[in-house]
Amino acid sequence: MITLQGRTSSSPPAPKHPRAQPRRRRRSLNELARTDPLSTIITVTIDVVAGSSGVALGAWWGFSTEPTSPPVWLCALYTPLVVATLAFRKAYARRLNRRFLDEIGPVLTATALAAILLLTLMVFVNAPGHIGGVIAKMWVCVVVLMLLFRLIRAEYQRSLRRRDLLLSPVIVVGNGRVAYQIVERLRSSPQHGLKVVGMMDAEPPWAGMDSDGVTPPVPYLGSPDDVDRIIRDTGAEGIVIAFSLTQDQLLTPVVRIAHRHGLRVWVVPRMFDSVGENVRVEHVGGLPLLAVPHTNPQGWQFTLGKHVGDRVIAAVGLLLISPVFLTLMLLVRLSSPGPILFRQPRVGRDGQVFDCLKFRSMRAPLPTDADFEVASGSAPGGVEGVDRRTAIGKIMRRTSLDELPQLLNVVKGDMSLVGPRPERPEFVALFDAQIRRYGERHRVKAGVTGWAQVHGLRGQTSIADRAEWDNYYIENWSWALDMKILMLTVLAVMRRAE
Repeated sequence: MITLQGRTSSSPPAPKHPRAQPRRRRRSLNELARTDPLSTIITVTIDVVAGSSGVALGAWWGFSTEPTSPPVWLCALYTPLVVATLAFRKAYARRLNRRFLDEIGPVLTATALAAILLLTLMVFVNAPGHIGGVIAKMWVCVVVLMLLFRLIRAEYQRSLRRRDLLLSPVIVVGNGRVAYQIVERLRSSPQHGLKVVGMMDAEPPWAGMDSDGVTPPVPYLGSPDDVDRIIRDTGAEGIVIAFSLTQDQLLTPVVRIAHRHGLRVWVVPRMFDSVGENVRVEHVGGLPLLAVPHTNPQGWQFTLGKHVGDRVIAAVGLLLISPVFLTLMLLVRLSSPGPILFRQPRVGRDGQVFDCLKFRSMRAPLPTDADFEVASGSAPGGVEGVDRRTAIGKIMRRTSLDELPQLLNVVKGDMSLVGPRPERPEFVALFDAQIRRYGERHRVKAGVTGWAQVHGLRGQTSIADRAEWDNYYIENWSWALDMKILMLTVLAVMRRAE
């Protein structure tokens, strides 16, 4: 049971810290590079270099093909306009786990708006030459180079974080499963750029009562009364406030002291299950209200985008890959006796059972549920029981080519291209009884790929984590998110899989 904020605590009132001063210790280059202002300066510098190079290349391209060209000083305004547009749209604000795919939309939008503004300016001053052609060529070059530079930066930053570099130390304020879940997620996901150095709460953490049945892997640092000392001692650069035994009004000084030290502060909302990416903050007087949008799986967007669009895309995809599809059918037939397609009952939308199709990757007899055991809390998957995979079956498993027949399920209407991965009926009944919110994933059709799978939750991985990611996908669904998942799937299948 999660302990909510606002409960009466026996702790004494937190003393005020009117004279708390920021830390004065000398900061290393690693610390400077991961915090503002240097972090933002690095990002802006990368954009300026990429934009200036793109403008120079595009101007050379345009000037070489046009008899007359606009003044160079006008062309030089393009990069400042792009950077200013990105800054105005708050694209330089630091966010957790921003992927390169998340950079594409803001860059395309900013460069297009800057091109329109520059074209308007050139028309206004009556600049000579074929200004439309020159600006179009500059736009192409700037987009390509800016995205390329950002890709290099993202990959380099990701590699550093995997080696425990560029990780900002943070403190988690809270006590209970939600706080422990944050600690575990940040520990297992260095791409967020955060490293938990300890927990802080009015009472010490539970002993051996976290979600995994073990003691939290970070030390207990003290109560919120000691926040000033804890920040100084740990060198923390951020604070995450989760559910706590401390009264809400006593946590306000924690936020103020953290801001005084220049720390970033995150707060886990009470109804975090209902707070999605598109939530808006509105105000009634001085009171903030979270306006929570609703994604309707029965709405026209789902009908058009998922039920109709997926079938069209799957049909076209099958036509394009038909040579590969037919070749795999032949190889499966020659690999061993048995059917080409493996059919297995799975649970889809609204609990309806359908036959999920795969290329057969094992020799007969095929394994049954009695041949293996699933680890507690994990989903079934991978190689189950005795390994009877054929040679072509091993290749198909590693490359996920055995999943291609599920495009037929999409055309038929049993599945979508993107959605929660379907599970067998016997496991659905078990997980629905054991896993919180598991049954809510059946609000939509099952998918060939999903938000959980592109985050590494394949095979025998945590079913609770899968349910969390799947419900996040449903509540934040958009066509853009589907395209993002499909692109991430292409990257994921390039890596070796079981």
